[in-house]
Amino acid sequence: MRTLMAGRSGAVTAGLIGYLFFVEFVSGILQGFYVPLIPDLVDYLGIIDADFNVFEGAQLLLSALVVPVLAKLGDMYGHKRILLISTVLTAGATWWLAFAGDFTSFLIAWTLQGFYVVWLPLEVALIFDKGRRTGHAASATRKAAALLIVGLEAGAIAGALGGSAVFGAFGGEEELFTSMVPTLMVPAIAVTLVFFVILFGVPESEPLPGRSLDWAGFSMLTVGLLLITSGLTFLKFNGPGTWWVWAVIALGVLTFVPFTRFELRQADPAIDLRVLAQPNMWPVQLTAFLIGISILGAQAPLSTFAGTDPGEVGFGLGLASGSISILIGVYLLSMIVGALLFPVASRLTSPRTALIGAAMLVAIGYLLFLPFHSEVWQVFTNMAIAGIGSGVLMGAMPAAAAAAAPRGQTGVASALTNTTKTIGGSFASSVFAIVLTIGAVQVAGSTASSLFGYMVVWSLCGGGALVAALLLFAVPKLAFADETNADETDADPDTVAAVTAAQ
Repeated sequence: MRTLMAGRSGAVTAGLIGYLFFVEFVSGILQGFYVPLIPDLVDYLGIIDADFNVFEGAQLLLSALVVPVLAKLGDMYGHKRILLISTVLTAGATWWLAFAGDFTSFLIAWTLQGFYVVWLPLEVALIFDKGRRTGHAASATRKAAALLIVGLEAGAIAGALGGSAVFGAFGGEEELFTSMVPTLMVPAIAVTLVFFVILFGVPESEPLPGRSLDWAGFSMLTVGLLLITSGLTFLKFNGPGTWWVWAVIALGVLTFVPFTRFELRQADPAIDLRVLAQPNMWPVQLTAFLIGISILGAQAPLSTFAGTDPGEVGFGLGLASGSISILIGVYLLSMIVGALLFPVASRLTSPRTALIGAAMLVAIGYLLFLPFHSEVWQVFTNMAIAGIGSGVLMGAMPAAAAAAAPRGQTGVASALTNTTKTIGGSFASSVFAIVLTIGAVQVAGSTASSLFGYMVVWSLCGGGALVAALLLFAVPKLAFADETNADETDADPDTVAAVTAAQ
């Protein structure tokens, strides 16, 4: 780590990255710890399996709504300060979660826990601010973001393995009502530690003075995102034949018409649409949306396909839950590999070329499912290829957005990649649920989705990634490069000017 962060990007110290690595490791724990406990949590709360989808949807909705606002506040008042506030909110919700014993209180606590989603955008903005003073902010941020994604995915693996192990150590299913509370206290303790790590280990960024929060703009943005994301959730549960669901989504989209007109008149808008319209920004945000289709939307269909018995329906792998966990572990490990390869690939080629190559890997990985899905090794290979590309993009998107944003907007630009990724994932989750439900067939008294439905899922994931790769060709060749690299490279004046402005 010290070697990676030394030299030209020396302002971004190994100590800083170490502290933020721990923060992202805990973020990964929060994402992985509860997954193996879901069946036991269902019994503990006295609900049915389908009810747990409400928890996930509510948390995604909260993150989509609050992340842009918190990131903007970070740009205004300091990214460390807002990082601490979001950590306090996350810790409080996680402690509440440990003692919540009914559906309603668990839902509220689980939803509020979603404040941790803003950690990565704030960290990327803070790192970029530190690196800006050296003229190598972009490369320093790429290296740091890669290590943060390694921490995130390592934490997810540790959380998934640790959740069931801790639960078993406290008594497991045999002592469900006495073992669940101390089990759920473990992630709460971890988040509490994060607060002190940030407080004592992370320096503050230098916000621009004289900023203001565009409450009216953020209110309109919140209403639009709320209508779109909730409409997509209703679409999943009510089906495409429900007319009012489409009306909710359309109303959410139309909200952005007055939002756009209002924002263009503001001196300090909630979202600077002129910056978003630049060729080094809009392809990044659209790529985040398209990659969100596979990163957030395809994992559940993959698990159900892997668990489907081919002897009953003629397709699937028939894997047990333990083997499915291994498959997911391979995917997460391949994401770690991809995250580590991104800075290397960017240095050997260019950041834009590395992004295009990563999107192509995601496309290849999912499109390979169309002819190759009948053997376990084929599915593992496909997911490893897609995982490497996804690992690159997970860290590259917020880092690229930060590099493309002017000073004072790095936090909100990075956060928007998370918001667009979340919307892409919500869209994909709803569409995939409908596709797989429509294609359901009755076999031996059980319901399994048709192979055609899975083909549609893989095609949408691969096709979305392919479109993202093509969109990234619209990015200027020297975009996301360090200022000194741009100065040393023979390029057209417009491109160099764009890169310099982005720093």
